[in-house]
Amino acid sequence: MSTRRLLLVNGPNLNLLGTREPEVYGTATLADVEQLVAEVADGLGYEVRAVQSNHEGVLIDAIHAVRGDCAGIVINPGGLTHTSVSLRDALTGVGMPFAEVHISDVYARESFRHFSYLEDVAAVRVVGKGIDGYAEAVRELVAQLGE
Repeated sequence: MSTRRLLLVNGPNLNLLGTREPEVYGTATLADVEQLVAEVADGLGYEVRAVQSNHEGVLIDAIHAVRGDCAGIVINPGGLTHTSVSLRDALTGVGMPFAEVHISDVYARESFRHFSYLEDVAAVRVVGKGIDGYAEAVRELVAQLGE
C-alpha cells in the first residue's frame, strides 16, 4: 500500500448535522465529524480527504477518483444506504475496504431503515454510536488494513 490516506464520505442531508433532528442525530456538526475523523486518523498515521454531497453521482465520482490514492473509505451513506445499488457498485468496484457508519440506531427506527445495500460488503459496520462511531470505524478499518 503506497498511501496512508482515507476517504471520508458523508451522504445526503448530513450537511444538516447539528440542526437536523438533534434528538436523533445529536448536536455535533459535519465539521465536528470531519475534525474527529481527521484527529483519529492522524493519530494512526493517516490523512483524510472528506466529501459530503446530497447528490449520489457526486459521491460515486469521489469514490472512483480515489482509486490508488486512498487505502480505505469511511462512509455514512445516509438515506442512500437503503436505496442505492449504484453506490454499492462504486464501493465494491474500487477494490478497497470500507467502513459503513450510521449515527443513529437504524434498527430502532422505521423498518425501511433496517436494510442496507452495503451491509454484506462492508469491512466494518458501526451503528448507533453517535459521531463517536466514526472514530471507532476509523480505528477498526485501519486495524484491518494491517499497517
